[in-house]
Amino acid sequence: MTLTGPGVEIYPHIFAQGELRSVKMANRCIVSPMTRTSATEDGLATEQMAEYYARFARGGWGMVITEAAYIDLKYSQGYTFQPGIATNEQAESWRKVIDAVHAEGAPIFMQIFHGGAINQGNNWVEGSISASAVTPRGEQIPRYRGAGTGFQTPREITRDEMAQVVEDFGHAARRAVEIGFDGVEVHGANGYLLDQFLTVHTNLREDEYGGPIEKRVKFHCEVMQSVRDAAPNVPVGVRISQTKVNDLTYVWPDGDDDAKVVFPAIAATGIDFFDCSAHLGLDHVFGTDRSLSGLARRHTGLPVFANGKLHDPELADRAIAEEEGDFVAIAKGALADPEWPQKIAAGLEPVPFNPAMVMPFATLDCNEAFWKENPSGVPDEPVVARDGVES
Repeated sequence: MTLTGPGVEIYPHIFAQGELRSVKMANRCIVSPMTRTSATEDGLATEQMAEYYARFARGGWGMVITEAAYIDLKYSQGYTFQPGIATNEQAESWRKVIDAVHAEGAPIFMQIFHGGAINQGNNWVEGSISASAVTPRGEQIPRYRGAGTGFQTPREITRDEMAQVVEDFGHAARRAVEIGFDGVEVHGANGYLLDQFLTVHTNLREDEYGGPIEKRVKFHCEVMQSVRDAAPNVPVGVRISQTKVNDLTYVWPDGDDDAKVVFPAIAATGIDFFDCSAHLGLDHVFGTDRSLSGLARRHTGLPVFANGKLHDPELADRAIAEEEGDFVAIAKGALADPEWPQKIAAGLEPVPFNPAMVMPFATLDCNEAFWKENPSGVPDEPVVARDGVES
């Protein structure tokens, strides 16, 4: 969808056409992956989800990235009613989502995921695994049906299990491509399993995956190589962050020295892009003149999705103009107004974000009806559709 209007001239960088490998985008505005927990209990995508994602495509976004889908029927699921891509049945359920987005003229990437110790709802197994047996900081997330209490203490993942996780990431990527997704992003950020290996206080291992940063990033690299090999003909990338869903204060202890190891090591697996999730947006990090996304771009030369506070179109356009990223991934702005690109292009004000909009999960129509009546609260019992039927 080619957008026109005065905003296109005011913000020329975000409205320029983009391309990743063979995937063409009408503009550089991307719907960032957001946890929505609106699948069926056994991880199947619903008609409701298809309409949810299609509305972004109709709103003029250059690309849509799905919420994270778990990769196996073991320890990867992190949230109740999270969708999966672990089985052929789960994969087939996503076809209606892909078809709905493609019908509106936008590409769609799948994000694949292993929660590790950040587990507040798993339909398949008891317990959790992580790089080491360390209880995660913080509390479970109530808006995703968490108990509001601390997380359980995981057990240390075995070497055999690590090899299986690497293989299962590859299987998940292959399923995603086979059913029609245009690209694959691995969730390697925000405190989930891969990030638990990268983080100092959650990785106490004494083998070749623990200790200095060169060893802590090794598991990321093995997973990305598996995904690259499984999906050789589509764009493949990874989300990287410092902060976590359960810890908004963590920073890489060796700053840019860590960045100089992490980004090139992962890039060497042959991936196509980085998606840098940053709680503080484009703020410069480590005393450098770059944000985390800017450092990813500087240290690898690969295309980068900048993320964080970029629902402000002036900041979003500046991110690309100042080489902090090549694309802008937007979450809150997209959730608040799926027509954000169209409105910015037309010179109109999009609907502002309200925290109540996060509820009730992946149903924009229900979201709008709810938060307009309850501008500062959330429902006692989430209004969640199952197989397209509101309940």
